[in-house]
Amino acid sequence: MRYRTALWLACALTLSVSAGYAYGGSQEDPVADALSRDLGITRSEAQDRLAVQAQAQQVVAALPRTGTAGYWLDGGLKVAVTDEATAAAVRALGAAPVLVRRDQATLDKLVQSVAQRAFPGVTGWGIDPRTNEVEVRVDRTRTSRAFPAMDGVRVVETTSSPVQQAGTVQPGNPWWPGSESNCSVGFPATDSSGGKHFLTAGHCTNDANQAAYGQSGSQNRIGTSNVGGSRTVNAREGDMGVVAVTESGWNLSAAVNTWGSSAVTVSGSVEPIVGQAVCHSGNTSKWQCGEVTAVNQTISYGSVVIEGLATTTACSLGGDSGGAWLAGDKAVGLHSGGASSCSPGGAKDQSIFQPVNEALRKWSLTLVTGGGGGDTQAPTAPGNPRATATTSNSVTLAWDAATDNVGVTGYNVYNGSTVVASGASTTATVSNLTPDTAYTFTVKAADAAGNASPASAAVQARTKPGDTGGGRTVRSDNDYQIRDYQTVVSPLTSTVSGRAATTVKVTVAATHTCQQDLNINLVGPSGTWYSLQRYGGAQCTAFPNPKTFTVTGVNENASGKWTLRIGDNGPGDTGVLDAWTATL
Repeated sequence: MRYRTALWLACALTLSVSAGYAYGGSQEDPVADALSRDLGITRSEAQDRLAVQAQAQQVVAALPRTGTAGYWLDGGLKVAVTDEATAAAVRALGAAPVLVRRDQATLDKLVQSVAQRAFPGVTGWGIDPRTNEVEVRVDRTRTSRAFPAMDGVRVVETTSSPVQQAGTVQPGNPWWPGSESNCSVGFPATDSSGGKHFLTAGHCTNDANQAAYGQSGSQNRIGTSNVGGSRTVNAREGDMGVVAVTESGWNLSAAVNTWGSSAVTVSGSVEPIVGQAVCHSGNTSKWQCGEVTAVNQTISYGSVVIEGLATTTACSLGGDSGGAWLAGDKAVGLHSGGASSCSPGGAKDQSIFQPVNEALRKWSLTLVTGGGGGDTQAPTAPGNPRATATTSNSVTLAWDAATDNVGVTGYNVYNGSTVVASGASTTATVSNLTPDTAYTFTVKAADAAGNASPASAAVQARTKPGDTGGGRTVRSDNDYQIRDYQTVVSPLTSTVSGRAATTVKVTVAATHTCQQDLNINLVGPSGTWYSLQRYGGAQCTAFPNPKTFTVTGVNENASGKWTLRIGDNGPGDTGVLDAWTATL
């Protein structure tokens, strides 16, 4: 049965292209038009290419799990195989097998070996299935060191390094994190209770509970970025974050802004494939297309190393970060960074994106697709709001349920214009408050279509008195080895009451032969990261033991989990974290 299905897929691929099948395009086809412009092909060739790669996604899902070592698009789907039996299975699926020497496990070990040998100036690495090798990229303007020769590893020299670009909720439109420079909207999504969100880049959402605006300044607020400090990643795991859409009047749209052509409506999501034609929408470069040159790549942006990214030939500029990447009408990625140049069809690795499915899975979100619903009636305001309990740093609220013509899906609690709690129940606890302080809260209900109710009546509450902090020291005496290209994570739990001081002193007792290799960060109980030291420097000097750092602008409860993170970003040096203290 498997081979019969495979033959049907192969026939379907041939028939759909010969019949002029478009992936979902029409006479007005902004994806095909942009691909024609940026790849230098005709509109008809662009539509045929989109049809081929849409069918290839189905074949990829049926490929054998063993005996293969990657795949790519080159006229049709090609698959690296290590034996003839796997080659026969690939042919039966309608793809072209290419016999290679190294299997996937061997390539994965090579990637690990490269990671252990990387040094500042190495800007990225990953598997190239077309050559059956691991490619390492070295920026010669940043280093003169030679990468060690290894069988199966190809070194590519460049003269530039990638950077993380900064700068109705519609994919590609601009948004502003607080007063910072703009980023771009990725893809709208909903959670299990119907709450509205959009995905964007993690380096745009680093700050916890930051206001998100649809234009620069304090007007036109969309919602809150990185609610609770747990909805962003800008580290090895990826470059992805979530903004909660909480303000009334904002609806989610599946229509990608193509900046002049008709919008492309997102119909689903796919994983990237090498050789795939893709387009992205962003606030600065607008609507640009290219080809995927590599997947599952490790990229060093200098200040952070991120795994699992895809590189492309499409151009991009600062301000595009977080924007929507499409393969046809399927969501494929969130813009992460690139060379910040815009020469369509230019050099390899011009732009980089985070696969979108990973972000959807991480936060259990559902991509918004199609044309949206017709429900425009807002719920009634929640009734009888009241405070049911208080501590020195929290207030618990309750209210009577709102009603709706279709159904209420959740509630948002506001302190002024800021969302401080969300959920589907009619109670909520607002934490991280200041002792002996008066607060005024309101509550709004929301339905599945994104309609928000009027605000409830205001409810006032005052937190209980508590220790206001300052001059109190907590300590961790656990020992950790500091190893090349690994991160030490040393947590401690503080029972100190009240708020932490706005200036916190952190003393690190550690030995290390090259302090310039180290990234050192403090993470507060809210999940906010405070940078103590960034790695970099031409010469190595020993870490001064102990070393005291001063952190300003701290806005945390003193109690809870504080974490010291030490990342070693260079080779050939060793060390030990003996202890650390924080004066709160």
